[in-house]
Amino acid sequence: MLTSIKAFVRHLLPYAKISSGLFAIFCAWNAQASCQYQVTNQWNNGFTAAIKITNNTATTINGWAVNWRYTGDNRISNSWNANVTGTNPYSAAPLSWNSSIQPNQTLEFGFQGTKGAGAAEIPVISGALCGNSVPASSAASSAVSSLRSSAISSAVASVASSTVSSALVNSSSSAINLVEASNPNIWADVPDPSVIRVGNTYYMSSTTMHMNPGVPIMKSTDLVNWSLVNYAYNTLDNTSALNLENGQNAYGKGSWASSIRYVNGVYYVSTFSYTTNKTYIYKTNNIERGPWSVSALNGLYHDASLFFENGRAFLAYGIDDIKIIELTADASAIKAGGLNQTIIAKSSAVVGTNFIVRPEGTHLQKINGRYYISLITWPSGKSRTQLIFRSTNLTGPYEGRVALQDQGVAQGGLIDTPSGNWYAYLFRDSGAVGRIPYLVPVSWQDGWPVMGVGGKVPQKLGFTVENKGLAGIVTSDEFNQGLQGSSTLPLQWQWNHNPDNSGWSLLARPGFLRLTNKRLDSAFDLTRNTLTQRSFGPQSSAHIALETAAMKDGDYAGLGALQARYGFVGVHKSNGNKSIVMVDTTSGTPQEITRIGLYQDRVYFRIDMDFRNQTDQATFYYSLDGNNWTSIGSTLRMTYDLKHFMGYRFTLFNYATQTSGGYVDFDYYRISP
Repeated sequence: MLTSIKAFVRHLLPYAKISSGLFAIFCAWNAQASCQYQVTNQWNNGFTAAIKITNNTATTINGWAVNWRYTGDNRISNSWNANVTGTNPYSAAPLSWNSSIQPNQTLEFGFQGTKGAGAAEIPVISGALCGNSVPASSAASSAVSSLRSSAISSAVASVASSTVSSALVNSSSSAINLVEASNPNIWADVPDPSVIRVGNTYYMSSTTMHMNPGVPIMKSTDLVNWSLVNYAYNTLDNTSALNLENGQNAYGKGSWASSIRYVNGVYYVSTFSYTTNKTYIYKTNNIERGPWSVSALNGLYHDASLFFENGRAFLAYGIDDIKIIELTADASAIKAGGLNQTIIAKSSAVVGTNFIVRPEGTHLQKINGRYYISLITWPSGKSRTQLIFRSTNLTGPYEGRVALQDQGVAQGGLIDTPSGNWYAYLFRDSGAVGRIPYLVPVSWQDGWPVMGVGGKVPQKLGFTVENKGLAGIVTSDEFNQGLQGSSTLPLQWQWNHNPDNSGWSLLARPGFLRLTNKRLDSAFDLTRNTLTQRSFGPQSSAHIALETAAMKDGDYAGLGALQARYGFVGVHKSNGNKSIVMVDTTSGTPQEITRIGLYQDRVYFRIDMDFRNQTDQATFYYSLDGNNWTSIGSTLRMTYDLKHFMGYRFTLFNYATQTSGGYVDFDYYRISP
């Protein structure tokens, strides 16, 4: 009999995978609750699902846990409303606020996962709460019901128990590190975020101003773990300011707030520049690989938001007076005779009369038949504030209100998840580390998005995700690309201003990054070919190994902390002798603090940054062997200076003050929290 029941269960399992909207029906005896597994959505290689636990007893269930295992290639990547741990099998336990289930109450939690080409699987749900339930499809539920004799039910329960026990024994010992999602969303400088969702994937564009390549494109499947996948451009334009030539620079300018959209298979990204006084619109069919085409519009459309509707394209933009202008259908030019008008006059009127920053940062979206415009403003005596306006017509009239005024978290737009949850993706000015993103829950009341929980931005977000940290945003680099014949740097690197590509190489000495001086410069922040990565919070450390045999008199090379008030530790060669030097610009002008003789060609440098509670300090170190570190110079008091308008960057640099042609080789760049 047991063999035949096993065969019957195996016969039922394929039916449990046939529909994305199909509820599993459970045979469960001696259970406290009814446990249902539902596939709520699925696409080519992913799915979302929910588990519903209904208390069928007359008493409260205090504390609960369920387990399940996939027999195929389904795997979970993140979850919400439960603490999900393990890696097939999985276990779910309550969060602090949903540990009790009242009589006749149904508790639901959900998760997102990956799968192969087949349909999403409906697995066995086990645990005392559910009576070690065995799932079957609704198509087979009548057959299952006919087997509910005590002998057969015992056999089915035995099969289920055997299956789960086998899964526990044979599962991988390594577990996915799932954590509850929290704010800040990214503890690194990612300002002016613009986010879209395409199916199950989110894409975000952001601002990096004078860094190149520019307008970074980031990707996520959970709104928490982000990875760089592309840039909209390699260089914005070819001008003296962008090239850091002829005494000109693009610090604090370059390109600003971008907007990203996806329409009919095409991705669009717009940005604008106070350096070139132009607005740029980039297009591609493949956002992760390109190529991109670009159209340059003469004129500045400040903080513009791309908007597409019914075959028409627009830019909404402005400061206080929010305007809209129509583009050609392919968004490549201003449409002659097209729509061009103010749609919100004096948007600041909904919040006050005195401002540090009047409303800007336009995000125009259409949601459920209404048009919504998100703005950021900074009223005098208050924190940065998020405003929201709505209308039933694109051109208005619009009504507005304060959407969020907490911790200075503001500027961004609205985004939904495949499961129907809504968030505002905003950012906060956070001292020297820069402007860092926050994910703010949104509920809807009378057609208005209500941001936060009780008007506050929560630190914990109530769903779990895989803990990948900032690996997609910052990275160590051994510079081994040249050993495979590649001259491509990881996407986490950006050059300070446009690079001179003849001055750097991964192939000249495979296994090293070589920076060669092509011109003379007078200071660290004026040199071309400075390579940078973001610093990150709450603490970050970077260290390098540097080989200096080919330096020339007057050359400086090493590791820096780049902002207007910069600091660096490096090597200076003078009169044939090399010295380790530490330079500090806390006072506003660079000061050499310490100089120590160096009598070897290989040397190691390290910078530690502390952003906890906006401590905003950097300390500098050198080593002669890569193991024993000695502090050097002073503590840099890091300041977020609007002259650069960017969080501090770790930098690799080499510049000449007397003779060009000297070079240094960086063996590696390694980071740690």
